[in-house]
Amino acid sequence: MTEKGRTDVREISLEALLLILEEGTLSHLVIAKALKKYQYLDKRERSFFTRLTEGTLERVITLDYVLSACASVPPARMKPVIRMILRMGAYQLLYMDSVPDSAACNEAVRLAKKKGFRTLTGFVNGVLRSIAREKEMLIEKLSDPEQTDLSVRYSTPKWMVEEWMQIYGEELTEKLLKASLEEKKTTVRCCLDKASKEEIIHLLKKEQVEVKECTWPSYALELSGYDYLERLSVFEKGYLVVQDISSMMAAEAAGIKPDFQILDVCAAPGGKSLHAAEKLHGTGYVEARDLTEYKVGLLEENIARTGLSNVRACLWDAAEYDGTWEQRADVVLADLPCSGLGVIGKKNDLKYRITKKDLEELAVLQRKLLATVSRYVKPGGCLIYSTCTINPGENQENVAWMLANLPFETESLLGYLPEELKSSMTEEQKKDAAKGSITFLPGVNPCDGFFLARLRRK
Repeated sequence: MTEKGRTDVREISLEALLLILEEGTLSHLVIAKALKKYQYLDKRERSFFTRLTEGTLERVITLDYVLSACASVPPARMKPVIRMILRMGAYQLLYMDSVPDSAACNEAVRLAKKKGFRTLTGFVNGVLRSIAREKEMLIEKLSDPEQTDLSVRYSTPKWMVEEWMQIYGEELTEKLLKASLEEKKTTVRCCLDKASKEEIIHLLKKEQVEVKECTWPSYALELSGYDYLERLSVFEKGYLVVQDISSMMAAEAAGIKPDFQILDVCAAPGGKSLHAAEKLHGTGYVEARDLTEYKVGLLEENIARTGLSNVRACLWDAAEYDGTWEQRADVVLADLPCSGLGVIGKKNDLKYRITKKDLEELAVLQRKLLATVSRYVKPGGCLIYSTCTINPGENQENVAWMLANLPFETESLLGYLPEELKSSMTEEQKKDAAKGSITFLPGVNPCDGFFLARLRRK
């Protein structure tokens, strides 16, 4: 709390960033928990917290570059609290036009003093005043390819930039990096068994939510301008499920028919499971599994909210074989643990915590899981393999491994994907889809980075 008894939003942001960057807690969990805890804050304060926290997080490498140029001590040698206060202050100065320079500097000094660093307030003030004086020059430098490299300009680790350059080339890599820093709206899937899209849009607008209809699929919407999603009547009634449009393509690619038996092996929070259950229109059965009680709790919450009776949440480790499902499933949905490089625009801490070694280890884990869960697919049934990464080692190379080691063959996706999507795909994506897989790319497609493959059991 501030001296006046009001909640200190900058302090909440500082504590969140320390949890994420110093203690390694996942950003989406920290931010969601804070927003839930401080529901009583007005919309403007909540928006400021979200913008400052997420913005500082996504620009860490860029901000540290600026601090290194303006401070006598490099960021790596600063005390964690001071380093984070300076990052937050620099972010406000460089990227938040609504915050006066004097406020960004003064509030940082006040926060340093409040956190017990009175002797360092002069240092904090001096560094931020220096950035404020040189702001225009710094902003120009950060946008100039001749003065800063892609890693600094887009706040992405050098090894990751180099990896993408080898795979995608310079032009496409810069598109991917630029897209990762663009503002993200909330994408939702309309549960059309419960209400029409028109009715859902009407109810959203009635609650002053800004709504944009997606080009594909027809049942998807983009939402913005709302305060708290869980408070919206359409969400409480189960008319909406938060899900990216790339993820919605998993249920489309499965070719679901009435009475199908479907197993989702890594299901939380449940978007694909619920989509599959809805496509069954009250028939068949979907079992949505995940590894922890927390994740199963998320599944159960969403199942209860949407009111679907043909889907059940279950605690199960996908690495453990379950003989009761041997060759029983018409469809296995396998959205396996991955590096998440396709969603770094939404989970910015991923790009700082993932390593090149992690990519190799994840590919090995994915193959172990695929060897187990593929046994649940009945002959003629299909396995939908998906990840939210754009790393070929976790995607195309795993599919090639399956074809060489398991009784599966790929099937064209073109007959399952919406026409609107096919018309917007690049020629390379169309060729890949005809062979059974597709990689959605931020900056190319209007969605998260996502890989999807359809494999039929022989």
